Amino acid sequence: TLLALVPLLSCLFASSEAKVFSRCELARVLQDFGLDGYRGHSLADWVCLAYFTSGFNTGAVDHEADGSTNNGIFQISSRKWCKSLTPNATNRCRMYCTDLLNPNLKDTVICAMKIAQEPQGLGSWEAWRHHCQGKDLADWVDGCDL
Repeated sequence: TLLALVPLLSCLFASSEAKVFSRCELARVLQDFGLDGYRGHSLADWVCLAYFTSGFNTGAVDHEADGSTNNGIFQISSRKWCKSLTPNATNRCRMYCTDLLNPNLKDTVICAMKIAQEPQGLGSWEAWRHHCQGKDLADWVDGCDL
């Protein structure tokens, strides 16, 4: 019975380590990682993206009908970017999808930067295209003392 509980407990520990950032707290962290201006995208673009993909929640996991998952604060897909339980899936960020749930955001930012290097940049994210692209995003970082 104890062996059956181990996977359940590990899921609980993983989710308990999740962090939901405030808008300005996330803006400061992303700025420290050098995302402001990265590939022509402002810090406000990244903050807007994080809000509309995960609500600033590092532990967010969305399960798709095909068995893939979208992971972490930027909802990075296991179809192409990280390793999950799906055998032979592409792992372009060379990390496990669970690494993208870490509240320190290092692995998440590394992977997001790789995605932003794609020809479509942040347009790789549907949420960014629909909610952030071409809009005045000043409010996303306004008052954050950056």
